[in-house]
Amino acid sequence: AGTCLDFSIFHISDTKEGAAMGKPLIGGSFKLTNQDGKPTKSVDFLGKWVLIYFGFTYCPDICPNELQKLTDAVRVIDESVGEVVQPLFISIDPERDTPEQLKEYLADWHPRFIGLTGSPDEVAEVAKKFRVFYTKAHTGDGPNEYLVDHSIIMYLLNPAGEFTAYYGKNTTKEELAQKITNQIKSFGG
Repeated sequence: AGTCLDFSIFHISDTKEGAAMGKPLIGGSFKLTNQDGKPTKSVDFLGKWVLIYFGFTYCPDICPNELQKLTDAVRVIDESVGEVVQPLFISIDPERDTPEQLKEYLADWHPRFIGLTGSPDEVAEVAKKFRVFYTKAHTGDGPNEYLVDHSIIMYLLNPAGEFTAYYGKNTTKEELAQKITNQIKSFGG
């Protein structure tokens, strides 16, 4: 099954010189539930660099590969500039990805990973703010027999909570670590 991503993420504004690119319209405030069942808000991460991946725990291949890449990159970043990046996994399958399921799943990845889930409406709202496409792809007749096709993007937020960059599936773990380290150094730490 394929994935799709809406790349209309930039706001065009008029200036005296003509049309110009503005700030990307990605991200925003959110309130979800973490893997310990506690309410978690986007403001809880202010002052930290945040690397977000949207996926689901029943994903057979793409999500594990991307989470391994993210884990490896965060370890390199930790060695280079310290433990300044908070990895987040936001589930796009809230019907199956309970806090308990997220906790068990994320135990295999980076120890600082925070998993977030919520009601279908809460997850849809966050996904919309980050322009994440996702849809169920039924694989059988049962209610839980499905995969979730979704965008394969990691999002970097700076310590002010602002979208800074995104990284696609073709970004290697080495490139990911280097690009994020460069962002951190250019921001001032």
